[in-house]
Amino acid sequence: MGAIKSLMKDTAIYGVSSIVGRFLNWCLVPLYTICFPVAEYGVVTYVYAVVALALIILTYGLETGFFRFANHDKWKDPQLVYSTALTSLAVTSTLFCILVALFIRPVTHWMECDGHPSWVMIMAACVAIDAFSALPFSYLRFRKRPIRFAFLRVVNIGINIGLNLFFILACPALMKSYPATVDWFYAPSFGVGYIFLANLIASVVTLVMLWPELHGFAWRFNPRLLRQMLAYSAPLLVLGVAGIMNQTIDKILYPSLVSDPAEAMEGLGIYGANYKIAIVMVMFIQAFRFAYEPFIFAQAKERGEHKLQAYRDAMKIFVIFALLIFMGVVFYLDILKYFISPRYFSGLKVVPIVMMAELFFGIFFNLSLWYKLTDKTVWGMYFSLLGLAVTIGLNAVLVPRYGYMGCAWAAFACYATMMATSYFVGLAKYPIGYPMKRIFAYFAVAAGLYVLGLYVLVTPWLWVNWIIRAVILTGYLLIVMRFEKIRLPRRRMVKTA
Repeated sequence: MGAIKSLMKDTAIYGVSSIVGRFLNWCLVPLYTICFPVAEYGVVTYVYAVVALALIILTYGLETGFFRFANHDKWKDPQLVYSTALTSLAVTSTLFCILVALFIRPVTHWMECDGHPSWVMIMAACVAIDAFSALPFSYLRFRKRPIRFAFLRVVNIGINIGLNLFFILACPALMKSYPATVDWFYAPSFGVGYIFLANLIASVVTLVMLWPELHGFAWRFNPRLLRQMLAYSAPLLVLGVAGIMNQTIDKILYPSLVSDPAEAMEGLGIYGANYKIAIVMVMFIQAFRFAYEPFIFAQAKERGEHKLQAYRDAMKIFVIFALLIFMGVVFYLDILKYFISPRYFSGLKVVPIVMMAELFFGIFFNLSLWYKLTDKTVWGMYFSLLGLAVTIGLNAVLVPRYGYMGCAWAAFACYATMMATSYFVGLAKYPIGYPMKRIFAYFAVAAGLYVLGLYVLVTPWLWVNWIIRAVILTGYLLIVMRFEKIRLPRRRMVKTA
């Protein structure tokens, strides 16, 4: 149980950077949706979808590979593993920037940024820096320094948000009242490019702050070690690419699946903005993931039933809190929807679908431990490719007919398929013995409370509905406490003479 407490503690600390940071970024969504036309926000959604894919390719699975080999009995020098992987990332990130610069015109056209090659170069530099910085952040996780990790993440996000506010709000105001103060560097025609520029500056500052993790040790490069790491990580790269494509391919394909280009970018903008509301689930999964990977490899050194019980408890805890987050968001969507402009409210119906899809992905990530621990990462590649096939196929069929709702249902089907296949294959390859009856019971309880809160106990008064739903969420927690035999501590009465 001590290991689970450590996992929950680290998850909470990593969650500070993930949840607080993403929440603050989330607060930028109303700014974007108010200040930029829907079609321009569609361009931002498209660019960041491509950027997410590029980032996975440029890290090529070395984060997980680093954890595996840094804990490997054969390689007993974590700094050698770290230095070798870091050198490799530095070379590939530099080559990436050079290639984008050489082919800037066709890349700019493909990125839907015609007339703005500077936007593309800015994001290329940002991706290269973030890919290189990923390993120092992994090194902090390996050394169990979640507080420094969280601090750096929050600083990065704080700089990004501050610069967004400066470029999008302060500079236009100064341009009207005191143009001489900003006209030497600010150009209104640069538009959404200032979103990308703020991102780049924040990434550069973060890289500088990572300097303590980039010196103070001997930089060594072991080609044999790198080959073994790449062999281990290659399936993870395919898994990562397929995984991120499952998250972004709908946004990348959407413009080509809708006949009217203007309508396509507007629909993509609406879908992207509403997807941001579901980011609460993504934040929780990311915070859990940051703590979970070091946890599973550390637990792998344990023996017997204790190790398996830790994995079972981790899955159960994840499901309990993920269902609580799902219900909390959908119950209070009437409030949360005001994080975006009313122009985007037509897409609110995608929120419950994509949130449940993300929950399935979180369970899939929990299930992934069996092929990571047995060095059979090729299975992760198979599952992700299967999910990608489902995503592409359903998007091709559903989007032309149902628009962005087709994207949402394709994501739901994709992650449900990946989750189910990973579970059943894992039963044969590396049985953990998850408490499936208990997990299904929690899903059944959540489903019943979902219907109760949204369709049965509904009144004409919003504030009454909010109170009822708060009671329902409290009821869910009490049911969980009853199932898990958790009792609240009682105060001891002190007798006085």
